[in-house]
Amino acid sequence: MITVTNLQKSYGRLKVLDNLSVQLNAGQAVSLIGPNGSGKTTFIKSILGMVMPDGGEISFLGEPIHNGWQYRQQIGYMPQIGRYPDTMKIRQVFDMIKDLRQSTQGKNSLLQLDEELIEAFELSKLYDKTMRSLSGGTRQKVSACLAFLFNPKVLIMDEPTAGLDPLAAELLKAKILREKAKGKLILITSHVMSDLDELTTAVMYLQDGQLQFFTDVDRLKADTGEEKLGRAIARVMSRGKLSAYERLSESFAVTNTHSIVQSSNQK
Repeated sequence: MITVTNLQKSYGRLKVLDNLSVQLNAGQAVSLIGPNGSGKTTFIKSILGMVMPDGGEISFLGEPIHNGWQYRQQIGYMPQIGRYPDTMKIRQVFDMIKDLRQSTQGKNSLLQLDEELIEAFELSKLYDKTMRSLSGGTRQKVSACLAFLFNPKVLIMDEPTAGLDPLAAELLKAKILREKAKGKLILITSHVMSDLDELTTAVMYLQDGQLQFFTDVDRLKADTGEEKLGRAIARVMSRGKLSAYERLSESFAVTNTHSIVQSSNQK
């Protein structure tokens, strides 16, 4: 579905993405993990077309994304911090986004909307509140609803439960799991390892702009003897297993959602 080949990006002398290659397939739910400054945000923004790479290629369903913007209509994105016009009401934000999508599909086309989260969060009761008056958690709810609104094939979510109250977080996680069951590609970044344990089936670990390993969560836990994802990641990094993962293959291939995909960038 999304093929990334030798992706490169630098800011001055700082190399943020270093020949990163990976294949992300429909049906996968992937944890994107790495220390601060590892390239996670730049990787996501490159897929979204918000950052122009210095080299390499990204393809969506076999087509290079630089050929057009239409592929973005297949991606739902929930940023860590949503930014909206302060004076707009929630109702106006949703109407604006719907109008923009309608304008790209033609006036006579029927938008297929997924408003399940709007109902679950009971946002319609707050439709006349301005964005500047909302708490951070409510703004997060708006961002989550917009990510799912057009029933996308791909969901990219950056710290999706940050700022949400426990009930809202559980409602969102349940929605993500339902979308995963439909075979969608889901890419999640989060510092809350328990969320990733619940939601994802594969781990993509970046460090210094390089893909260190991409592996099935169950395989990672079995190899490390750890039941929790956070402990498994820590064990890999602390006992030198990282190099063993890198040596498994010089290329990567994904055969299903439980396949191990290894980095093609050998040190």
